[in-house]
Amino acid sequence: MISIVVPVYNEEENVARLYGKITDVMRRLGEPYEVIFSDNASTDKTLEKLRTLPKITILRLARNYGQTSNLDAAIHEAKGDIIITMDGDLQNDPEDIPALIGKIKEGYDVVSGWRQERNDSFGRRILSRSANWLTAKVTGLALHDSACALKAYKREVLEDVRLYGEMHVFLPALLYMRGATVAEIPVRHHARQFGISKHYFMKAVKDISDLITIKFLSSMNGRPLVFFGGAGVISIIVGFVIAFVSIYLKLADIRNFGQTPLPIFAIFFVLSGFIFFMLGFLAELMLRIYYETSHKTPYTIKEKIVVGKENSAI
Repeated sequence: MISIVVPVYNEEENVARLYGKITDVMRRLGEPYEVIFSDNASTDKTLEKLRTLPKITILRLARNYGQTSNLDAAIHEAKGDIIITMDGDLQNDPEDIPALIGKIKEGYDVVSGWRQERNDSFGRRILSRSANWLTAKVTGLALHDSACALKAYKREVLEDVRLYGEMHVFLPALLYMRGATVAEIPVRHHARQFGISKHYFMKAVKDISDLITIKFLSSMNGRPLVFFGGAGVISIIVGFVIAFVSIYLKLADIRNFGQTPLPIFAIFFVLSGFIFFMLGFLAELMLRIYYETSHKTPYTIKEKIVVGKENSAI
C-alpha cells in the first residue's frame, strides 16, 4: 500500500483541490493507497474542509508545533510500505508520485524531488542553493534540492526515526548517514495560488542549527563524550604547550610571567578542557536517560478522524 502524508496549516483553499489531484493520480496508478492529512492546529477553515473529504485520515494536533512535528505525526500514522510526503499548498504536483514510486521500486530507500524550475522568489532560491551546498558539505549527501517536500521513503527506514526542530528538511541526509540509499529525480513545481508562505528567515536559521545537530549525532554515533572529550583533550594540550612556552621564556630570561599573557592563556585552555569533559559527561548521561526512559513525542495529537469510521480523541 502507498501512504500519501500531507502536513497542513491554514490551507483551506488548497486541501480539497490537492485531495482531488491525489485521488486522480492514484486511481490511474491502480495501487491501494491511503491519504493522511495532519492539521497543525489551523486557525482558518482547513479542518472543516478536510472533514468533507472522503476516505482520508485526519490528525488534529493540539496546537501549532511546527511543520516537522506535523510531518512526524503523519509519517508514524502511515501504514503503507511506501510513504510519500508532500506539502499542502499545491506547489508540489501529485502527477510526480508514480515516478517517485517507480524509483523506490528500483531498490532505493529514499527518493527526493528536485524542483528544477522553481516558482519561488529570487531570495528564496538563493537561500535554498546555499542550504543545499551546506548540507552536502556537512552530511556528504549532495542533493540539488534537499528542501523539496515531495519525497518517497520505504517504510522500514522511517520506523525508528523521530523528528524534531526543523529536521524534516534534512531527513534524506539523516537517513543517508544511517546507511540508506538515496536517489533524486526532477519534479514539477507550481507557484502558490492560495494562502501565504510559511517560510521566513528565522526558519533558515533553525534549519542550520538542526543540520549541525544531525551531523553531530550521526558522526559521533550518539556518543557526545567522544566529541566533547576530544575537544577537551585538544584544549588541555594547547594549555600545557602554552604553559611550557611561558616557563621556557622565564627560564631563558627572555620574558617574565608578568610580561606576557601566556600564563593566562594556559590557565584558560586547561580550564576549558576540563569544562568540555564535564559537558561531555553530562550530555552522555542526558542522552542515555532520554533513550532509555522517554517514550513520548514532542507534540500531542488532539484528535484522529477517520472518515467513515468512529472518530477517536487522543
